[in-house]
Amino acid sequence: SQPRGAKMAAGSGPGARELFAEGLLQFLRPAVRQLDRHVHSVRESQVELREHIDSLATELCRINEDQKVALDLDPYVKKLLNARRRVVLVNNILQNAQERLRRLNHSVAKETVRRRAMLEAGGYQGK
Repeated sequence: SQPRGAKMAAGSGPGARELFAEGLLQFLRPAVRQLDRHVHSVRESQVELREHIDSLATELCRINEDQKVALDLDPYVKKLLNARRRVVLVNNILQNAQERLRRLNHSVAKETVRRRAMLEAGGYQGK
């Protein structure tokens, strides 16, 4: 029985795989961090939008109560509340995605440290 990787061509053995994995992890880390920052920004915008919707709905209700002429603003208030509900839903989805991104970022960092330690322990000096 041949050792694992004995059939592989020169330069594609375990050391090369480790280097490739290390490079891939180094490549992924900034992308995951950038995506996390973007998701965070969108979540902040969603919260701000929800606050504006609440404020507008409150203002419409106040205007409706103060009107001498009977204006039916209820449908508009309902549309705003429906929009708010959708914003909250999207925010929950974004929050879950951001949590997954954080876990992925943590896993990438952990794997990078583990692989670097394996390379150093294996005596790889970049030769």
